[in-house]
Amino acid sequence: MTRTPDRALEPDTDESPARAVPALADRSNAFTDFDAAIADLPSSVAGFAAALGLATGGDSQGETSETDVPAVGACRCRPTVEQPAGTGITDRHELVVDASACPGDGDLASSPACRATVVSSLEARDVDAVRTRSDGTERTYADAAVGLLLAAGRFAERARFHDEALADRARSDPLAAARRATGRAGALARIAAESGLAAGADRVWDRVPDGGDRSVGPTTVEPRAGDPDPDPYQVALRAFVGPVVSRARVSRRPPPARSLRDTTSLPTGATARIYDGRESEGAVYHLSPVAHDLEPDATATLAAAYAVLAEGSVGGGARAAGRAVRRVADPDDPTETLAAVLDRHTHGLGVFEHLFADERVSDVVVSAPVTETPVRVVVDGERLPTNVRLTPDGAASLASRFRRESGRAFSRSSPTLDASVVAETGRRIRVAGVTAPASEGVGFAFRARDDDAWTLPRLVSVGSLPAEAAAFLSLAVERGAATIVAGTRGAGKTTLLGALLWELPAATRLVSIEDTPELPVDALREHGRDVQALHTDVGAGAGGGASGNRRNGPNGCGRGGFSPTAALRAALRLGDGALVVGEVRGEEAGSLYEAMRVGAHGHAVLGTIHGDSAAAVRERVVSDLGVPASSFGATDLVVTCARDGDSRYVAAVEEVRAAGDDATFVPLFERREGALRSTGAVERGDSAVFERSCRDDESYGALLERLERRAGRFDRLATAALTTPDACDRGRRGGP
Repeated sequence: MTRTPDRALEPDTDESPARAVPALADRSNAFTDFDAAIADLPSSVAGFAAALGLATGGDSQGETSETDVPAVGACRCRPTVEQPAGTGITDRHELVVDASACPGDGDLASSPACRATVVSSLEARDVDAVRTRSDGTERTYADAAVGLLLAAGRFAERARFHDEALADRARSDPLAAARRATGRAGALARIAAESGLAAGADRVWDRVPDGGDRSVGPTTVEPRAGDPDPDPYQVALRAFVGPVVSRARVSRRPPPARSLRDTTSLPTGATARIYDGRESEGAVYHLSPVAHDLEPDATATLAAAYAVLAEGSVGGGARAAGRAVRRVADPDDPTETLAAVLDRHTHGLGVFEHLFADERVSDVVVSAPVTETPVRVVVDGERLPTNVRLTPDGAASLASRFRRESGRAFSRSSPTLDASVVAETGRRIRVAGVTAPASEGVGFAFRARDDDAWTLPRLVSVGSLPAEAAAFLSLAVERGAATIVAGTRGAGKTTLLGALLWELPAATRLVSIEDTPELPVDALREHGRDVQALHTDVGAGAGGGASGNRRNGPNGCGRGGFSPTAALRAALRLGDGALVVGEVRGEEAGSLYEAMRVGAHGHAVLGTIHGDSAAAVRERVVSDLGVPASSFGATDLVVTCARDGDSRYVAAVEEVRAAGDDATFVPLFERREGALRSTGAVERGDSAVFERSCRDDESYGALLERLERRAGRFDRLATAALTTPDACDRGRRGGP
């Protein structure tokens, strides 16, 4: 079955690739509105248009140039050099090969003619990667594969002066050419060494089982997992493969010389395998996505459906992908599978949906430069590289989506981003992004948020803090203490803060202020708590919108959004209740400490901040955030969280004692011998915070007895694994 839309755009059979490219480019005037038609779809649609040979205008395609390389033998590939946009890297160039009219499909491992066309184009210039596209499938050659192709191009360029036949052999069979050149004395052996061809060939033979047969020629099929040992070119030119609609490419073949540890079938239809390697190599997470294992006919149908979706002729909405597939599919096509794949890659997170469908995966990291770095995952606390790489279009598409989701800029002038998304399995994901000039291009870190609410008994059960410390914090928050939770990134600050919110009296109104929703607001509401959530824009100025933006309204709602400072001021006008700030990091600190000073109508004020001790928090608040030293004294407690590898725990609980502009810190709990232990200050009656927590008719000793009973309750709940909010509420009704 042949239905890819680019068939109608092919040049006549006698037209050379060098003439075909401008001929297609000349037709781009007919598509001046193409960008507008696909504005609501991921930017990878533009990449698909490029695969069809259409110019979409703007800068989404980056720089494109002809390579002026004639077709070699039966090859009808059309190569161009492009500078991909969306990665944040300005000096990257890729050879993009349109193989839609080529019988070799642009498979460089299997087709010597396609290989010769690519190597010939690389005689003129170097590139960072080679991509071939045919029938909706894209193959990406990077790392050692592109290194061998570049070396062959350099060798052929210099060797043709000495031996035209050997130079021609290097284009189609660089491994054989390397063997012949190194077997000779003189200029050709030197050129093979200086071009890197000899070393590249040696690395291939080292990776071929049993050293390989150096006279074996290429096969004609692309291997899949479980196939027999590959021939040399299947090793040398191993591609990252995927449908054009995908934002990522995967290496299909399992890593060599490794043993299978585990196989997991994911609810998205993908399969995840973990392979153990030698000690120096470590384990690998190997993903087999549905979209990357489709048969060629199904992949062609998927590409055609993608084109229909881009045209907008089937409308939009959640069912558009299914309508697009059914319009172009044959009765024997797996239409439901294709519809799910198309929807996943146009409205979902693409290949990342599979990774987060694995409940063992807590984190996914894509480091810049994304096209050269494998996606990494954290599986049950173990950090593993994967066989997945993001494409330039994929990086641009994700950046565009997260800009939309967050409503914030993500560019050179604003190179960081925080957003929240929901995976198709329902898992909530927090996304942190970075781009140039803060990094070498676009990079992302994804973290799955635990949908099961964290409570203090649950933290006790996992060893994050002992029951005695949990009981003390519970009483302090219940009695209205102003508490700052400190720690480094990933130390568990927000988790602890969320657990403390369950300790507020059930009748207390809570106003939460966050830029990226992470606190358990919905869960609290489901349990009958009164919670008013305010969402802010960290890019907005103190007046509420973007700094200096005169169009901001009086309530701080301008083009830049609702600022944290404006939100805090609004929160103080929303009536009596507790106040929680997801993260204190800017001008809102002054308003927060004003709220602490007045006691927020007698209720608790809580927040998180970066810092590794109470002294470090004071330095940051006073010196960096401009809060008067005297105002910092409104803080009652600083609770410091820390992490050791994948373990997160409370490292210290310190009481703040202020005297004018000075402040001292009294440790109430500190970490000794690997555990958080009481310093005895509370038990000796030496805690001003605990004393202030006593009600008018309650003695210090009576509150100590209440503290002891609450610690016992937390310990029993943790031991019995009764740590849900409902279980904690039942336990609370049965004791202090």
